[in-house]
Amino acid sequence: MVKIGQIGLLHVIFLIMTFIGLKNHVTIIPPVLEHVKRDGWAAVLLATFSTFPWLFLILFIQNKSKNQSIKTWLKSKIGKVATNIILYCVVLFVFIMAAFTLRETILWMSATFLPYTPKLILLAVYIILCVSLASTNMQTFVIVNTFVLMFVVVFGFYVAIVNIQVKDYELIRPFFEHGFKPVLKGAVYPASGFFELFLLVFIQHHFKSKAKWYHLVIMLFILMGLTMGPLVGAIVEFGPEEAAKQRYPAFEEWALVSIGRFIEHMDFLSIYQWLTGAFIRVSFLLFIAADILNFTGQRKKIWNYMIPPFVFITLFIFMIDDSFFLRINGNEMLIATFLFFLLLSILFSLIAFLPDKKSKNQSDNSQNQSNSNQNNSQSESNGSKNQSESSE
Repeated sequence: MVKIGQIGLLHVIFLIMTFIGLKNHVTIIPPVLEHVKRDGWAAVLLATFSTFPWLFLILFIQNKSKNQSIKTWLKSKIGKVATNIILYCVVLFVFIMAAFTLRETILWMSATFLPYTPKLILLAVYIILCVSLASTNMQTFVIVNTFVLMFVVVFGFYVAIVNIQVKDYELIRPFFEHGFKPVLKGAVYPASGFFELFLLVFIQHHFKSKAKWYHLVIMLFILMGLTMGPLVGAIVEFGPEEAAKQRYPAFEEWALVSIGRFIEHMDFLSIYQWLTGAFIRVSFLLFIAADILNFTGQRKKIWNYMIPPFVFITLFIFMIDDSFFLRINGNEMLIATFLFFLLLSILFSLIAFLPDKKSKNQSDNSQNQSNSNQNNSQSESNGSKNQSESSE
């Protein structure tokens, strides 16, 4: 019987396209262009095929946990205290990811179309909207996401097709002009986005059926396309050197869009793309945190216990200097995300080999019971033997 609130894997793919797609489409492009230049496409391909074997760790953990809540599964393996330590660390990192996305989005809004609006007002409005969505259930999430994603995809294909007139694919060559070493170093940035697929483990109990290996492969290649599209587009439209200097090449591509001589300045459509992507990403990260803390659908608990620490983390990140934030957001944070989910997946895989504490206790109890029965039978035989000897 299907539980209320469970979603199909098609909607999971749609969620991945929006909440990880924003990061791969916007945040990852500048560091790849900065470190790899025109061979950035090779770094994306290398990260994709290197991530492919890692996907089977997700499947292994899913099969071992039998699609139940990861919190319940961890408690049965390592106990309540160790489970809480791990999950609170995950919640903290999820808060940091959401806060970084908020800071980047509001920084972009202030630099492009709302330069005179106080950032704290923008932050307050965005947090209220995101928490309102995070306080709902999974079905509400997929309905909202499917609606906004439809227009995001249409606008994405629109900008790619219209800008064909200004693209020069000769700018991709020569291949590997700086050798293969920059490609190896740059592969960690797109891999950082791909490894966020591990967050599916924390919401697997909301799925109607288990994810198969080809579902994860589809998600991976969709994310690869979302990364490759604006990356190659920036190179062939601006050149590798100019594209590397731009803060957000995916946004700058919209400035080139024109239809004939009289229809220009259609970059306002990119505002919709970015704001909806950030809205779904931050809301979904907060939803995952609420689900881990067993606050799903409980608005009062979310506002009272979750939002104050999240706001504190966000305000702390907002106090960081803009140039320093852009550097850590495009380098250290991406590397930290990659390492965090890699180590977490390895840890969960090792935990999967541990026996259940319940079954272990049952086996110990049965062993103790058999030993006591054996001792009782032995004492009874000794008593009967002594009784026969005394009668003789």
